Amino acid sequence: MHTRRHFIGLGLSAAVAASWSDNATAADWSRFRGPNGSGVTADTEPVPDSWSAEKNLKWKIPLPGPGSSCPIIVGDKVFITCWSGYGTERRERGDQKNLKRHLICLNRNTGKTIWDKSVAAVLPEDDYGGMFAEHGYASHTPACDGEKIYAFFGKTGVVAFDMNGKQLWQTSVGTGSDPRGWGSACSPVLYKNLVIITASAEAETLFGLDKDTGKIVWKQEAGGLGSTWGTPVLVPVDNERTDLVIGVPNEIWGLNPDTGKLRWYCPGLNTDSFCSSVVADGNVVYGVEGRGGGSLAVKAGGSDDVSKTHVVWSGRDNNRIGTPVVHNGLLYFISNKVLNCVDAKTGERVYQSRLASSDGDAAPPDRGGPPGGGRPGFGGGGRGGGMGGQDYGSPIAADNKLYYVARNGEAFVVKLGRKFEQISANRVTTESEDFSATPAVSEGELFIRSSKHLYCIASPVTK
Repeated sequence: MHTRRHFIGLGLSAAVAASWSDNATAADWSRFRGPNGSGVTADTEPVPDSWSAEKNLKWKIPLPGPGSSCPIIVGDKVFITCWSGYGTERRERGDQKNLKRHLICLNRNTGKTIWDKSVAAVLPEDDYGGMFAEHGYASHTPACDGEKIYAFFGKTGVVAFDMNGKQLWQTSVGTGSDPRGWGSACSPVLYKNLVIITASAEAETLFGLDKDTGKIVWKQEAGGLGSTWGTPVLVPVDNERTDLVIGVPNEIWGLNPDTGKLRWYCPGLNTDSFCSSVVADGNVVYGVEGRGGGSLAVKAGGSDDVSKTHVVWSGRDNNRIGTPVVHNGLLYFISNKVLNCVDAKTGERVYQSRLASSDGDAAPPDRGGPPGGGRPGFGGGGRGGGMGGQDYGSPIAADNKLYYVARNGEAFVVKLGRKFEQISANRVTTESEDFSATPAVSEGELFIRSSKHLYCIASPVTK
């Protein structure tokens, strides 16, 4: 069924500024998966390709609570969210009235806390348990334009802070719950003078909020947003047009970011949930989804159903929860510690190899044939153990290398290119910690977040 049929225009658009001031620099990692959600840094600084608790660890700082959101880096500051007060442990959940979200600002050079601002939860919240407990109450990565930080806290709403930690506004975008009890995870996207929020579980609605006031500039209800956890990307079509593109169950949508109205849709992914995000390279958008969803490459632009005019290729690739990365014409994604490399122009497999663990297990030979993979899914991990088989975080590309951190804390480095060449497998700690976040990179430093700590990897640092 085409989820596009459930798209309902509410007609609440208003004029927005033609441009906006972004003080973030090319070296910054200022939103989920860095520049436009690509997972690829524009920075050319060399990044360490091996580390441990004794080697190349610049600093390690404890966090006041768990979270699955990713760190962002703007200038000399690192921002990260977490939660405290309720649901930090499976066996002793506590009382929801004590639940708080935190936005924390750290000095990137020392790891010391500059400020920690907490926001009380809007109740009732989802109960901590089941699949919800796989990621919890801080799964949305904040976004920053160099002047303000925008954090999405689900039912508690969208909250804006200035760079000194002063709360500027807070706007509700719904208090609904995902019917499956999986919670929500979509992160803010900044466009012109708008903060674009995908409130899939909260309201099945897209919101465009004024960056300065938090007021709703536009909103578009879309029933097809249900079971969506990915974050949109902005795709320039030409000098006059940019599409906001998001993957939803069964389809990929292209929207007008100025109004939220649907411009085009492309069916072709057989999945009743969309856990990953799409990724763009130029004007081509790639989606690789799990649970039997398959893969799809489609050009942005066009109108209505573009399945017969804009599809570049479609395939049977299976991802899990992480988002792919595109680099130099190659599409990379990881499922159950198997790295897949696909030609971005044709969809043909280049290689498929298992990542070698730090205990010395060798990767088996590449598998030939058409692209594909095992049946993906969430599995049964979480903070209780068994986290190694799940792929919550996404790979990123930096210094001509691919970096990927598995949930059990194993971090893999692979040389980018058409031949599989693993460089290293690393562990920054032997403690039991949940590494569900995608790493961030800036100016040659790698930032890795767990449920308990934030780590900064830099070279050369030896203890």
